Amino acid sequence: MGWLDAVRGIAALLVAVDHSSYAFLAESREHLMPQLNIGRYGVMLFFLVSGYVIPASLERRGCVRTFWTGRAFRVYPLWAAVVGTVALLDLLGVAQVRARFAGRDPVTVAVAHLTLFQELLGTPSVVLVLWTLSYELAFYLLVVALFTVRLHRRPATVAVVLAISAAVSAAAAFVPRPWALSSVIGAGPLVALASAALVIAVRLGSSGSSALRVPGAVAGGVLALVLVAFNGTVPLWEGLVILAVMFLGTAVRRAESGESTLPRLARTTAVVLVCAVGSAYAQGDGDHFVRRGWITAFLLAALTFGVALALRRRTFPRALTWLGTISYSVYLVHPVLLAVSDRVIGRCRHDSLLLEAAFFAVLLPLSALTYRLIELPGLARGRRRINRIRST
Repeated sequence: MGWLDAVRGIAALLVAVDHSSYAFLAESREHLMPQLNIGRYGVMLFFLVSGYVIPASLERRGCVRTFWTGRAFRVYPLWAAVVGTVALLDLLGVAQVRARFAGRDPVTVAVAHLTLFQELLGTPSVVLVLWTLSYELAFYLLVVALFTVRLHRRPATVAVVLAISAAVSAAAAFVPRPWALSSVIGAGPLVALASAALVIAVRLGSSGSSALRVPGAVAGGVLALVLVAFNGTVPLWEGLVILAVMFLGTAVRRAESGESTLPRLARTTAVVLVCAVGSAYAQGDGDHFVRRGWITAFLLAALTFGVALALRRRTFPRALTWLGTISYSVYLVHPVLLAVSDRVIGRCRHDSLLLEAAFFAVLLPLSALTYRLIELPGLARGRRRINRIRST
């Protein structure tokens, strides 16, 4: 699966370049961003890879409980290290985090982050890149729901429904304001209700009894859809497109393995691409994106994934596959390094390729270190835990 590692590596690099450009490539960023949203390019690549990989992981295990266990040990160790480091840097006056949470209950903020749903629960993320994990979690819940009710073999249909729903909402100009539910219910009550519902859905969905497993998994899927649709920070149409893109990645894997047909995949891809581009075009420019930059990024992500898939039987450069291996660390660690950089050297008004190169010269070894010291031990503990579950 070297091609997937290569895609992950490219995605992580794109997101890190996008964020570091604020500090070191301000002039280039000003000219490039209206034409190409580099961050969205990388993020959409990550979502396609998740769609390809995550359902396969669940189906390979054949057990919802071990799936959630594996995901927890994959995501949380580095997440905890990064969030803890940012909190410490804030106390030391290096990172400016507390200002984003002024007037918010600390317990509510902490609980929202522990669920990973903070971006869909009316709570700003401690580390800005964590917003994507909220959408990843929504996808996990939908995948588990479909797996439990035996509809997981129809990802193309799900992708099409989500994409068309996005297009309809955009055409109707139905765009709920960010955190709409939180505004009505209140951030604290919504976090409490959604957190309890999430825990119950995961516990029941992991039960050995179908009488508990089915309603639990379905409740989790419903929770995910409601939060994405009515309490996201990205527009409704983009939230639905994100989910459609992940299910498109699943449809690609189905076709590649012979479980679906290439013509069906081509039709699904066409619908998702047309609906996504049409939705972005219909909504015009907004606070979250520049129309042309978003559309270019989205199409390039689809093209990059497709080219890598077509070349999957070839050997990819070792540097790219290595970068893919440490991509999660690159993704979470680079904002921390940027926070330190902002405090120590500030931001450049003009482009500085030397500082940009120096940033990555520090980031990549640091990410390799966190991968070795935090990610790998977490994965090993996860495997041991899964083996114990299987032996009981």
